[in-house]
Amino acid sequence: MLVVVAVLGLSVGVWAAGLPKSFYSSFPGLGLHWIEMMGAYDEHLVRDVGFMYLALSTISIAAALSRTAAAGRLASLGWTVFGAFHFLFHVTHLMGGVVDVVGNIVSLGLSLALGLALLFPSRVCATTREARA
Repeated sequence: MLVVVAVLGLSVGVWAAGLPKSFYSSFPGLGLHWIEMMGAYDEHLVRDVGFMYLALSTISIAAALSRTAAAGRLASLGWTVFGAFHFLFHVTHLMGGVVDVVGNIVSLGLSLALGLALLFPSRVCATTREARA
């Protein structure tokens, strides 16, 4: 699952950091404009968000490569803290039509759930790693 969150983070991070105006006006795609409806464009802020996603993704990749539960939990903690505050902000600032509201709640809720799930690696993975050691 670390690889899944890393890939998701990289896709958002590369887009926001590399093409901030496109990210601002087109995220999440499919004709929706979730960031644009939140306020004025700020290149610095959009790029910083992209850099943050790239940083979390890098930590997740390093944790996956380390193949230790402790590293995975640390990466997960970063995603969980970010995900919780990001979810809380958007749930208290709902905008747009029904598709936008539901899309925000579902996507951010799933993102938070992934972070939380990574805090508790499966017993199967932990047992397999211990057997190899």
